[in-house]
Amino acid sequence: EFGAKPINGLVTNIDLPENNSPTAPYTLHYSNYNGEKVGKPETLECDIVIGADGANSRVAKAIDAGEYNYAIAFQERIKIDDEKMEFYKDLAEMYVGDDVSPDFYGWVFPKYDHVGVGTGTVINRPAIKKYQDAIRKRCEKKIEGGKIIKIEAHPIPEHYRPRRVINRAALVGDAAGYVTKCSGEGIYFAAKSGRMAAESIAELTKGGSVLPTQQEIEDTYLRDYDIAYGPTYTVLDILQQVFYRSNPARESFVEMCESEYVQRVTFDSYLYKKVQGNDPVSDIKLLAGTVSNLIKNNLRPDLPKDQPIYNPVESLARLGSK
Repeated sequence: EFGAKPINGLVTNIDLPENNSPTAPYTLHYSNYNGEKVGKPETLECDIVIGADGANSRVAKAIDAGEYNYAIAFQERIKIDDEKMEFYKDLAEMYVGDDVSPDFYGWVFPKYDHVGVGTGTVINRPAIKKYQDAIRKRCEKKIEGGKIIKIEAHPIPEHYRPRRVINRAALVGDAAGYVTKCSGEGIYFAAKSGRMAAESIAELTKGGSVLPTQQEIEDTYLRDYDIAYGPTYTVLDILQQVFYRSNPARESFVEMCESEYVQRVTFDSYLYKKVQGNDPVSDIKLLAGTVSNLIKNNLRPDLPKDQPIYNPVESLARLGSK
């Protein structure tokens, strides 16, 4: 209706405008499947490219957008009986502890007629299967007798790419690094950034009569996105740095989440995708209580020490260290 032409294809290479020309087209090389099992090699010239092709983005690689650190998320979809599914009717579970992840969390999320059981890590990716075994053991009574119907693994970006717009090519979603720390959420931000980029660029082209510059795209799409969601990324980054770094910190995190104020602010923040809470008195009380819990739990002799990580490539230092 509006002129869009969907193509069932896989991009294999991108030829950039020669000498970074502000007017020359991009040439996309792709396999056009068009309902077939084997793709037919084809090319397409275009004026603007929006890379929405995930964490392993070929667009990002082609335009030299730079690399980012990433977590590995591992999940097993497990079919359990109706009685056990009833437990998860209005519930999702989150597990913390260095047994399930040294720097993230494990989860059991209901998926209509089955559950997703998984975990993730940045600093000890080679041990992901060990952490998966641990989360499965933590919830074993609740998934007892279940059947694994699907196994999934995926990289999760830990921060923005160094460059998200180059010339007339822009990145969105996982390709740009739009995944929040602490929670690992990215679906909403992928959809929202895609819409914001498309709307900004469509307006800049003035009905297709002019081509936008890199500066114009940065001053609209990137500026608006960062203003809207930058604080959310910053707050969740701080929470991950503080609470996922050790077992005493994780215990303090669990105690903090018992607060009704924290639960309400967390719910509203997830609902509106922006940091909520404008109660200075409650915020000060929460800060004081959290600091007190961190001190108390770090002095507790009954809390197990974090297991050492033998992974010189990724984690000579623990989370938060340089």
